[in-house]
Amino acid sequence: MAEVANADGSSGTGSTTPTRTKKKVYTQLWFWVIVGIVSGILVGFLAPGFAKETKWLADTFVQMIKVIIGPVIFCTVVVGIASLGNLARAGGLAARALGYFLVMTVIALTMGLVAGNVFQPGAGFTGQPSTSDLAKATDQAATGSQESGVIPFIQDSLLPHSFFGPFVENSVLQVLVLAILSACAISSLNPALRSRLVGGIEGIAQVIFGIIKIIMWAAPVAAFGGMAYTVGQMGGGSLVNLLKLMAVFWGTCAVFVVVVLGAVSWAAGFNVFKVIRLIKDELLIIVGTSSSESVLPRFLTKLQSAGASKQTVGMVIPTGYSFNLDGTCIYLTLGALFIIQAGGEVLPIGAQIALAVLMVLTSKGAAGVTGAGLVTLAASLQAFGGEFFTPEAIVVGLALIVGIDRMMSEGRALTNAIGNVVATLVVARWNGELDRERLAAVLDDPTLVEADMEAAHGGGAADAEIDEAADGAAKPDADESRREKVGAGS
Repeated sequence: MAEVANADGSSGTGSTTPTRTKKKVYTQLWFWVIVGIVSGILVGFLAPGFAKETKWLADTFVQMIKVIIGPVIFCTVVVGIASLGNLARAGGLAARALGYFLVMTVIALTMGLVAGNVFQPGAGFTGQPSTSDLAKATDQAATGSQESGVIPFIQDSLLPHSFFGPFVENSVLQVLVLAILSACAISSLNPALRSRLVGGIEGIAQVIFGIIKIIMWAAPVAAFGGMAYTVGQMGGGSLVNLLKLMAVFWGTCAVFVVVVLGAVSWAAGFNVFKVIRLIKDELLIIVGTSSSESVLPRFLTKLQSAGASKQTVGMVIPTGYSFNLDGTCIYLTLGALFIIQAGGEVLPIGAQIALAVLMVLTSKGAAGVTGAGLVTLAASLQAFGGEFFTPEAIVVGLALIVGIDRMMSEGRALTNAIGNVVATLVVARWNGELDRERLAAVLDDPTLVEADMEAAHGGGAADAEIDEAADGAAKPDADESRREKVGAGS
């Protein structure tokens, strides 16, 4: 295809641009995910007894995705940093990303406090937790007590105990540390050896993405199981007393996405609503599975195809999954105030600010804890301690929330995912690693990334026209001359 396009000696804008045949709706992943979600809701209402037994479908899908999350992050980060051959450049990228994450964390925690004080979702609460919810909350509180404190976080959640342990335990943060150390070591080697090692790791990554392509065929079934369980388990009447908390939380997340992320996106030169449209497939998968981890590999491919450099995507997305949990931060402060209000108490503004400062640290370990939202909330409250949060109050408060945590977790996951996608594009723009023309084209026409997504993840019926478009189009990760132009001109 390339020889024909350049036969006239031009620089690559030949007249043989492949035409893209529009794929039928029923061949696309998002369509079947919607079918799974709608079917799950219907089954949840019509057959709640059966629906309560379908949660294993979503859990199994997430479990299989988690199997390859560690290797994907390791390979992506190593290739992204080592291919730079410049640790100073990688360090600048990391510094910008962490600075951005810190600012967004503070804003999200503050918004949770403001929403809790303005709407007071726990005021006048009269409901009582069930025995099973109390038992589950006790377990969460016990786990949280083991995770509190900066030093335990560094020793247990940040630094690995062995090289292969983080892969076995699916500890995202520890895998990231190993990947950065390995990338730095490879970067210090001579160019020829470094190139061979990076090429080998890229080959391994292609095998892993092939596995993902197979697993993703199960996404609609997982969405069915997750939604059927949620509706069957929660029902309608049991949620009446907690609807206000859910509405305040989802509303605050929506304001954060539209106002805060919208303003950041506008300043960086793109539209947050177009970004949401670009990642609609992934957001639907998150709604069905209630886990943003299930779409991490797809984000890596889609954002790179949309114009962000491989180095930026490989660094920011995995790091953001541990350090940029905007939805979780809103949940932490809002949940803490709900517990206080439900107990008929009042937390002074000074104490609220102190709690938010503490949560800036405790929220960073959320991705490394099973049941991140509830456990991190328990850890934060126990670390704060004092007269406001006794052990008994924490257990009772968590028991009140645990009944609707499934509905809350979807809001957390969606907000976290959108926040990390925006963060990647913004940091890429700051670092001169974003092809702004390519991004503008993709945001106007999201089908431009379909060929790359098909090749890496499947999810639809590939045809000859799509294959030809993939062969003839210039991909962001392959066109080195265009990448150099972007780096020089931004």
